[in-house]
Order: sequence, then structure tokens, then C-alpha cells
Amino acid sequence: MPLTGRINQLIDAVYNRALLKYKKVKYSSYPIIHGRIVVDNNGSLQLGREIRFNCSVKSNMVGLFKTCTISVSPGATLEIGDNSGFSGVSIYCSQKITIGKYVKCGGNVSIWDTDFHPLDFMDRRIDDPATVRSMPVSIGDDVFIGANSIILKGVTIGDRVIIGAGSVVTKNIASDEVWAGNPARLIKRIDKC
Repeated sequence: MPLTGRINQLIDAVYNRALLKYKKVKYSSYPIIHGRIVVDNNGSLQLGREIRFNCSVKSNMVGLFKTCTISVSPGATLEIGDNSGFSGVSIYCSQKITIGKYVKCGGNVSIWDTDFHPLDFMDRRIDDPATVRSMPVSIGDDVFIGANSIILKGVTIGDRVIIGAGSVVTKNIASDEVWAGNPARLIKRIDKC
């Protein structure tokens, strides 16, 4: 690797470590971060062991649109279990998001527990945050979420679920199922070994 590449990696590493400390991110072991992560933690953000964030095009050639971004609102809680990995992920936690162990998210996955804006047009005119709907998101262990998928508020995803690329998940998914589509629907059940 050229000297400038090594220097950029060092700068990114220093930046990431300082950002996680400044934003009071708690972790069981320091996460593996390729590129620069963006974190805005105003609540509680807890990372398990061996978490991986691919935050640059060079770190995952799937075609990332952006770096990994994580936002935790005041009073909200985001917990990510051991050995989970993300590439260009967008996680916005306004209430509570729980992500299990060994979860793998393909490029550009979004996980949001809020509508961001009121659904009623009159409420949008006055931009009253109290009218925005939020509901917790829970993702089980060993889940694979395909690239460019969106997990919306109020969804519970069981263990060992596979979600096809480009899916929009609006409903709860039981363990050991494959879902895909917009909106996502059941494709098949997974036979356990």
C-alpha cells in the first residue's frame, strides 16, 4: 500500500477512536472500522465484541452509497450483539433498536424505528415532533439482511432469517424464514439441520 494510503488509514483510525470516545459509545471490544464512521449518540449505544463496519467503497466493493451512519436520539437505546457486520448501514434509533449476534447486513441497509415525519399533512405543516410515530425494532441472531433493504419501525425479526436484497420489511418475521420484496413477503421456511 502506498504511503498516502497508510497515512489515510491512520488518520481514519484516530478520528474513529476519538469520535466513539466523544460520543460515549460503549463496546465490549473496540469495533473493526474500515473508513470513517459517522455517529451521533445522544442516548445509549452499546456494541458487542468483534463488530465490523465497512464505511468506504474500498472496504466493500458491493457499491456503497455512503459511509456507515448511526444516530441515537436522547433517551433512546441501540444495542448491537457480538460478531455483527455492516457495510454502508444507516441506523436511526429514536426509541429502541436491538440487533442480535452474528447479524450480517449487506451494503446500504437502513434500519429505522421511526417515521421521521408525521403522516398527517397538517402535522407536517407545523412540524411537531410529538406527532411522529416510533416503535422499537428487534433483530434476532444469525440474521442476514440483503443489500439495499430497509427495516421499518415496529418490526421484530426472528433468529436465522434471510431477507432478500432490496426488500422493505414492514411486518414481523418468524425465525427460520426467507422474506423478500417491496413490501417483503414470505418466500419459504428454512429447514433446520
